[in-house]
Amino acid sequence: MKDQATRSQSRGKVRALLAGGLVLGVGATVVLAAWNDSEFGTGTFTAGSFNLQGSTNGTAYSDHAAAPGATLPFTVNPSNLAPGDTVYAPFAVRLAANTSTGATVTVNGATAGGSSIANLTYELIQPTAFGCDASTTGTGLVTAGTALDGTLSGVTFNLDAGSPVTDPGDPVFLCFKVTAGAGLVQGQSGTATWELSAASTS
Repeated sequence: MKDQATRSQSRGKVRALLAGGLVLGVGATVVLAAWNDSEFGTGTFTAGSFNLQGSTNGTAYSDHAAAPGATLPFTVNPSNLAPGDTVYAPFAVRLAANTSTGATVTVNGATAGGSSIANLTYELIQPTAFGCDASTTGTGLVTAGTALDGTLSGVTFNLDAGSPVTDPGDPVFLCFKVTAGAGLVQGQSGTATWELSAASTS
């Protein structure tokens, strides 16, 4: 009877231990179950806007993105030149409203054609106000006496975007002075087209 009682107690302990083990197992499962949470971040990327405009009167600005572009308003009739004559034309450029970055503008040499080109030279200056005549002065961009079909290098100026960006930027004014040389022959004619190339600064 004692042995039987002992065996019964042992089986009871085993069952108790097994039961305890099962309880511990359930407890371990609860501990291993964890709360899960996440944070997500989304970025939206939109390209800015960039637009260069020109004006022949200092007031109305528009796009002239392809040759021949705007017709420069020479103050003396360029169709009736004689040796020694100089004609003058103002121009202005700015960054349009909603342009999101400033620009560096490069003045490229004129694309020229016609029989008179070899006998024409020019000067380009940057005055502080719109206008161009014999008395106009300013920052020299292209020195007087440069061949109309000459190559330019490193001729630049800067433009600022508007502030706020919904406004157009402040304009830069230009003055073209073209002079006829002594070799100009009656009846000669030609054309010159300057390209102003703007590159964003950021």
